[in-house]
Amino acid sequence: MPASLSQIRTTHPHLFKAFSVLPDGEEHLGRIEELDRYWEQLDHTVPDVVKDGSALPSGAALSSTYDIIYAGGTLGMLHAAVMAVRFGRKVLVFDRNTPGRSTRDWNISRQELFRLADTGVFSKEELDSVIVRKYKTGWVEFHKEDGSQKRLYMQNVLDCAVDADRLLGLAMEKVKAMKGCAVLSGTSFVRCFRFSDHVVVETADQKGNVSWFGAKVLVDVMGILSPIAMQLNRGRPQTHVCPTVGTSASGFLGVDFQTGEILASTGPAETSPGRGRQLIWEGFPAKGDEYITYLFFYDEVASPNDKSLLGLFDTYFKRLGEYKNMGPDFRVHRPVYGIIPAYFHDGFSRTREIADDRIVLLGDAASLASPLTFCGFGSMVRNLESLTAGLEAALTKGSLGKRALEKVSAYEPNVASMANLMKYMCYDSATDEPNFVNDLMNEVMVALDDLPEHYREAMFRDEMKIEELAVVMLRVAWRYPEVLKATWDKLGVEGSVGFLKNISGWALSRMKQPWW
Repeated sequence: MPASLSQIRTTHPHLFKAFSVLPDGEEHLGRIEELDRYWEQLDHTVPDVVKDGSALPSGAALSSTYDIIYAGGTLGMLHAAVMAVRFGRKVLVFDRNTPGRSTRDWNISRQELFRLADTGVFSKEELDSVIVRKYKTGWVEFHKEDGSQKRLYMQNVLDCAVDADRLLGLAMEKVKAMKGCAVLSGTSFVRCFRFSDHVVVETADQKGNVSWFGAKVLVDVMGILSPIAMQLNRGRPQTHVCPTVGTSASGFLGVDFQTGEILASTGPAETSPGRGRQLIWEGFPAKGDEYITYLFFYDEVASPNDKSLLGLFDTYFKRLGEYKNMGPDFRVHRPVYGIIPAYFHDGFSRTREIADDRIVLLGDAASLASPLTFCGFGSMVRNLESLTAGLEAALTKGSLGKRALEKVSAYEPNVASMANLMKYMCYDSATDEPNFVNDLMNEVMVALDDLPEHYREAMFRDEMKIEELAVVMLRVAWRYPEVLKATWDKLGVEGSVGFLKNISGWALSRMKQPWW
């Protein structure tokens, strides 16, 4: 049973106080606890939810059939809209909560957001309408004990705040308007059964009523909690995570509504026996007088750190005043939160399992985005054109086996290589000085500040070329030789070899024509 607010009064007093004044505080507490079950799942038996068709219960009767079924109605809604409107596919989208709603807010550059217009499904006017704030500049800054930190400014990077629910709502209405398509709320994935020419998906509503739906292919967009991703990756679907919590609030004193604060640390790492965590803030203006602040940290999935969102939220409300001044009219409008996934590909290309016969994983379920800046939303926007065209080609050809569907992928060699840099931001008190992450990242900011502006823009938009990364790494190593020891501490032999494989795969990759 989900905990009530009264049950966390003493265990998480700062979270209790903040959520108690929210009209939907109990609901958000339930969603947060739902996400925190991820940590428990890692210790449980690997799920067995992908079944052979022969295991389908004899009394199962299909409620309806579709071309595509989407399990998950957040980022999957964007993909579903294109498949339904552009390609005329009959789709079903279901979500255990409310489809078309996100627990996080998004920011992106305008030129990146407008890639959605390339699909022909979203107009530029519609996309303009979901931008609730455009700011002039953004910066990154990491704490230095002596106050000598470099504040690195950049343009055209994460400089538009997007109303996530409005964008997803537009996509959902487009799906619902198409004949033969449907969207279901309060509907959970139970398991699926694969046949040679179709897949059957078993669902349950909030009262426990079971239904079965047929389709040519199942698209898993259930996020980090996906049991299919757990099964396909043998219980370890991620190697690293970025727990993230925050709020959309008003009443801060002295905030700059023309500037986005992309990454900001306010002190050294928190330490605990054997390990610790470097807390990082993000802040950006949203609609009206609302301002969004996030608190997060990077860590290995296998570390002993407390990575629960409940614990991090308590820390957020306890320490928010260290980041922003809260005035007498300070008010939280809604919490924002999530677990951003990451995966280390120990190979020359993608090594994570993202597909099986008649099943393909997208979004956080696939865990192919970089957790540093672009994350799942940016990856979906960037790759939506190829992800939809690829699936349409597979459907048209009837090529819906694992080898064909795993090519419907958002994997990018440069992003996979850049994601390795996250390991340097995973603080470990066994090897690192308390200000290690800050010192290292400050040197990266200094190196970028000495280079042409396109270097910083490319790094924070996950568009860096391999020769540009080499220039930055060499400059950092020259200025901060401690990074060489840190590389050994963070990566070791196995991790270093894996990093070299990633870099080699990136270097060898060439612009190829789409397989379809």
